[in-house]
Amino acid sequence: MELHKILVVIDPTSGDSQPSLERATWVAKHSNSAVELLLCEYNSALDGGYFFDGPAQKKARESLLENQRKWLDTLAQPLRDAGISVTTEARWGKPLYTMILQRINEINPDLVLRDAHSHGVLQRLFFNNTCWQLIRHCPVPLWLVRAGEWKGERICAAVDPTHSSDSTAALDHLIVKSTIALADLLGMQADYMHSYAPLPRTMVFDTELVAAYDQYVERSAKHHREAFEKLMVDYPIEKTNRHLLEGFPEESIPEFVKEHGIDLLVMGAVSRGNLENALIGNTAERVLEAVQTDLLVIKPPRPAQ
Repeated sequence: MELHKILVVIDPTSGDSQPSLERATWVAKHSNSAVELLLCEYNSALDGGYFFDGPAQKKARESLLENQRKWLDTLAQPLRDAGISVTTEARWGKPLYTMILQRINEINPDLVLRDAHSHGVLQRLFFNNTCWQLIRHCPVPLWLVRAGEWKGERICAAVDPTHSSDSTAALDHLIVKSTIALADLLGMQADYMHSYAPLPRTMVFDTELVAAYDQYVERSAKHHREAFEKLMVDYPIEKTNRHLLEGFPEESIPEFVKEHGIDLLVMGAVSRGNLENALIGNTAERVLEAVQTDLLVIKPPRPAQ
């Protein structure tokens, strides 16, 4: 994973407190990357309102964007003083995730950073969670930044090597390779985990299956262990940095992250686009709701054009 250009989404409602910008500055200093600060503005009062005519609305929007550009330059100046190449972009429009995706397609960054905002299931269902939409559709690695102290010491990849889909199998290798590269580039200790959950005993009703439940648990553990080892065999990773966890990922992964002081969790996300997935979200979304650390979401490799 090479980093040459980083896109940072600036939140105009958060003032000078911009965790994603702080993180991008840290990454840029380690990787010698260029940075763009993107601010997307929208106010319904300046879009079809009754208090302004057309020319007045346009002038008011242009004035607002010009003020935001000046503010972006203020945010960018400390980075420029540190020798980082910084550009800024302020534009008008909604929804926010669409504006972000448009800019991604225009400049093709290697990494996108945005502050993480967790919302409830009903908000996800009605598609008004920008993080949720970006997890689904962002074509490049997406770094969701949590507010709080950043140590930048430990990175951990979460993989799922037991699937049968070629695209998701390739995704696991991309996650591992990206984590190795980032750990080396950013000077972080790297761990690699796979979490699995056998069918709970309380959900087994067949008499024969109940009697053989312990054997089933052993076979399940063996299957996941072998799949995990097969995935990792070609990578120079010490066994002490490989972790096989038993439990539901949305529970076991956040617990591991907290216990081991993980600063950045790397996960994959695959869009399925059906109603069930919109209701419950995929694993990356459920973990996002539970972990209190930064999350780097990686999508499957894009098909060759």
